[in-house]
Amino acid sequence: MEAINWEAVYHQELPRIYNFFRYRVGDGHQAEDLTATTFEKAWRGRWRYKKNLAAFSTWLFTIARNVATDHFRRVQQEFSFEDIHQQADLAIVEETIQQKQEFSRLSMLLAKLPGREQELIALKFGAEFSNREIAHLTHLSESNVGTMLNRIIIKLRSEWEVENER
Repeated sequence: MEAINWEAVYHQELPRIYNFFRYRVGDGHQAEDLTATTFEKAWRGRWRYKKNLAAFSTWLFTIARNVATDHFRRVQQEFSFEDIHQQADLAIVEETIQQKQEFSRLSMLLAKLPGREQELIALKFGAEFSNREIAHLTHLSESNVGTMLNRIIIKLRSEWEVENER
């Protein structure tokens, strides 16, 4: 088995893993903890990685998805509007008030999505995965991923516009 350059993997995948969790949990500190847990589990289970079965990033994101699932099982609660608003404000320190409000609104809309849709958005925009990578990771077809993402984005845009009209 060929050795993995863990330092290179860490520097390459850390931002993607962190952003995945940032989109999923909405809290920077929690995202950092879940990212650390993911890398720790990957390190401890490194012997289980099989190069012939999947790309390393796919294997790592499978671990991240499992960490997220475990987290939500432990927490077993929905975020309230107030929680999301406070988290968004804390996460955006040096941005303008307008950007804070838009981020808060987007977080609120994302939090209303079912878990599967939140995960797809987090993989697409947080982790910057292609539809093909998402399909491989979630065991959906690439066209199904594209269709689902398109519907989710249309739904988010529609809800965004409704919020603007208020």
